Amino acid sequence: MKSSNIGGQAVMEGIMMRNQDQYSIAVRKPDQEIEVKVEPYKSVINCKPLLKIPVIRGVFNFIDSLVVGIKCLMYSATFYEEEEDAAKQEMAEEEKKAREEKEKKEEKAMMTGTLIFSIVIAVAVFMMLPYFLTNLFRQVITSKWAISLLESLVRVAIFLGYLLLVSRMKDIQRTFMYHGAEHKCINCIEHGLELNVENVMKSSRLHKRCGTSFLFFVIIVSAVFLMFIQVESHVWRIVIRLLLVPVIAGVSYEIIRLAGRSENPVVNLLSKPGMALQKLTTREPDESQAEVAIAAVEAVFDWRAFLKENFGYQAVDAAGTGEGAAVPGMDA
Repeated sequence: MKSSNIGGQAVMEGIMMRNQDQYSIAVRKPDQEIEVKVEPYKSVINCKPLLKIPVIRGVFNFIDSLVVGIKCLMYSATFYEEEEDAAKQEMAEEEKKAREEKEKKEEKAMMTGTLIFSIVIAVAVFMMLPYFLTNLFRQVITSKWAISLLESLVRVAIFLGYLLLVSRMKDIQRTFMYHGAEHKCINCIEHGLELNVENVMKSSRLHKRCGTSFLFFVIIVSAVFLMFIQVESHVWRIVIRLLLVPVIAGVSYEIIRLAGRSENPVVNLLSKPGMALQKLTTREPDESQAEVAIAAVEAVFDWRAFLKENFGYQAVDAAGTGEGAAVPGMDA
């Protein structure tokens, strides 16, 4: 497998795909047409040298992913909102322009609020709640190592419980189907197959660079850090957990980045639990969802050039050897 360095996210009835300095959003509209939008990718920090430093780049990449992800979710949701009434359609041009500017400001404020709220809830549920629950056993369990291990197990239980809960929601299940389509597209390309519906559908829906695997590594890395960083003060234990959040995110990013680039047996073994969890966060997509994923990929990534460069063959159109065919001699 050859890493393509592209990544994505499922949104409402669609998929976001990012490649280097741009990303696309492909959405299946209510009229069944596929709407594709391409936007430049801008990091929350403009200092490029800083984005090359291991661990630190992971913190900013994590924040960037949240920002772009929320923005894409809000965009995809607009296709399924109620249609504007006739009065709004006939609004004076000046008033309409002023309203649009106001809506943009409100959208930006809402996105900022949603981002902050998401981070606070995630830290509270997955970092602080396990600590407070485990703290109830400190009078019974005197070993610091045992307490740390128990906290990690509680964190894993909360995470698994969360995944099991959301995976049962019908609306989320459909989003998980698009998540599966996203993975299948990337796997299709990275395994040297031409990007078409047939090849996408037969590709795996599990991928080592998935966000689910990232969250799994967050849990493991946090367990290791908290196992060795021990303090007596209750207040300092809370403060340390908060201060370690960006460090844990940065280290987890480096691990998931390595996993996506390496076929080392040890790395593959470490990736297996996270990929197993993806069976909860992905579903087998249908062909129409695969089409949306393909549209998102093709808007920002030249997969034909990728196949030629990394697998020594190229796809040709119907005017050549046939749609989806390959030059003879390929080692697919």
